[in-house]
Amino acid sequence: MAVSSAYGIADLAADLRRIADETQDDGEIVRRVGPLVERLARNSEDWISQEYYRCDRDQGFGVHLLHEEPNHDLAIFAVAWLPGRGTPPHDHGTWAVVAGVDGDETNINWKRLDDGTTPGYAELEEVNRVIARPGQVMAFLPRDIHAVWNDTDRITLSLHVYGRHLNHSDRSQFDPKTRREERFLVKVE
Repeated sequence: MAVSSAYGIADLAADLRRIADETQDDGEIVRRVGPLVERLARNSEDWISQEYYRCDRDQGFGVHLLHEEPNHDLAIFAVAWLPGRGTPPHDHGTWAVVAGVDGDETNINWKRLDDGTTPGYAELEEVNRVIARPGQVMAFLPRDIHAVWNDTDRITLSLHVYGRHLNHSDRSQFDPKTRREERFLVKVE
């Protein structure tokens, strides 16, 4: 009998716990987690479900929790994006590693221009746009700012891994036109 070499959500969660026990350095964590997330994203047939393509029409995307530690650390999500929809610029308040799974997604990276000391205020400047394709990995430190947009004509899917559950981190969304900063919460299935 052959032993399966599949790498699944439970395997990634175990590796995340091990890495988090070994280092608290966000840069080192994303460096080590990146190849694991890529491996899981490239082998999506081992864990993907059609339900992960379900989206919230009001939100513009669907967030599906695949794993979370009891204290809200080390959260893994499948995120589905409706065509022509996405997020406002936002940070994560924790480290993040994201990989494309099905379809291309545009990531818009931003730089904060102000010093962050005025509550509710933020000046941003767009830095670049990167098309994230299936298997491509992007890593973010807690205060890195980006937006995600689905420019395709079909629902796309990506795998998101965070040091802390999205709605339990100190996370902000930004409006570059009005220069407003506010808390960013999402609906999670």
